[in-house]
Amino acid sequence: MFNRTKSKKGRRSPLATVSLIVVGLMTTGGAYALFSSTASADDSSTTTVAAASQSQVNEGQKLFASNCATCHGLSAQGTSEGPSLIGVGAASVDFQVGTGRMPMAAQGPQAEEKPSQFTDTQVDALAAYVASLGPGPSIPSTSLTDGSDGDAAAGAELFRINCAMCHNVAGAGGALTEGKYAPNLTNVTGKHIYEAMVTGPQNMPVFNDLNITPQQKADIITYLKYVQDNASPGGFGLGALGPVAEGLFIWIFGLGAVVAMTVWLTAKSN
Repeated sequence: MFNRTKSKKGRRSPLATVSLIVVGLMTTGGAYALFSSTASADDSSTTTVAAASQSQVNEGQKLFASNCATCHGLSAQGTSEGPSLIGVGAASVDFQVGTGRMPMAAQGPQAEEKPSQFTDTQVDALAAYVASLGPGPSIPSTSLTDGSDGDAAAGAELFRINCAMCHNVAGAGGALTEGKYAPNLTNVTGKHIYEAMVTGPQNMPVFNDLNITPQQKADIITYLKYVQDNASPGGFGLGALGPVAEGLFIWIFGLGAVVAMTVWLTAKSN
């Protein structure tokens, strides 16, 4: 009798089971609703960004069809008049179009820099469209191109080793073969210098991140900015054309002055 009473008192009420089920369902439902709302917000944000990007790509496609397709093909696949642009990346378009080299005014050994025919917004749209056709170098961040965070001394060494044979040690440019040339880098923006290194326009080799790291590229830009902003410590720089120009100057004017002085002294003694 005692054991039977104790067993009845220890038995769980049927309402307790129902209460546990209700609490469990409410907890599960609340957690699911919260997760769903967060995921929906994230999806909405992603959709908005994608739509804006697609709008820019569509605008770039229209600009491409009306200004570039004659040479590069309607799908940028290339023609006999121009190379394929699939896989060249946004950086190549931003450099070529942003510096006015493209569209070319006429066929020649090299595309010359000139005022751009497009606004910055249009250049961005063209770059976005070409980038959508295939992976390629992207437009660099401002932190790598503004010339403020690099090491000028390290950049000078890198520039002498990799660039000075064509561009001159001071970035003044120089002549190449068959009517081509390495352009003067004075007043060229850091962004376009960086893009030239990663895309290799004209006769320039490509310096990818395995050849020259992004930080080393930033160092080179810092060095060029330093050369541009600071006067030559040796006085008149003769156009920063290097030892050949300096030697020629001494040969013509220095030796010429000696000959002129000799002739004058000889004439005076007679």
